[in-house]
Amino acid sequence: MSPAITVTPAAKAKIDAVRVKTGQQDACLRIAIAGRRGAQFIYELDLVAASDAPPADLVVHTADLRVLVDPGSADQLDGAVIDLDSSALGGALRIDNPNEGWRDPIAARVQEVLDRQINPSVAAHGGYVDLLEVREGAAYVELGGGCQGCAQVDVTLRQGIEVAIKAAVPQITEVIDRTDHAAGTNPYFQPAKKAS
Repeated sequence: MSPAITVTPAAKAKIDAVRVKTGQQDACLRIAIAGRRGAQFIYELDLVAASDAPPADLVVHTADLRVLVDPGSADQLDGAVIDLDSSALGGALRIDNPNEGWRDPIAARVQEVLDRQINPSVAAHGGYVDLLEVREGAAYVELGGGCQGCAQVDVTLRQGIEVAIKAAVPQITEVIDRTDHAAGTNPYFQPAKKAS
């Protein structure tokens, strides 16, 4: 079943302007949820020709615009409003989605600790911590920015992040880091070089 999605007139005008500019007047707006960053979804928005859309996409007709929806994202997009964010340079589409956030109250409490305590602190080093999920008493996190590949990540994780989360959310018994630290390109503290 297709989700209920609303496209505001301002967003429709922006989409129409892009369609004209690119010479794709009949293009459809395609939306998918590519993942999440903390409590927020990461969206993929594209203009595609109807003939180029994946055949399984769901079609939503709204405001004289065909919106194609990735079927795996449909439930999480139900009730979403696509609007124009006029604060962005040149105007950009934004999605107001009532399905964002954590449905699990324990995950929501862990996210609150990250948002209020942890992320403001690690932001001073150009880093951030995302909650991926909470399962069986474990909070799975991913570190990014200056925290990814940082030589002090174990100290930050065990003495900072884990202590704060466990103190605020006693249901959490461990914090598991799922970060690919080898992929870090700009760590705040460089790892020590090994002697040859």
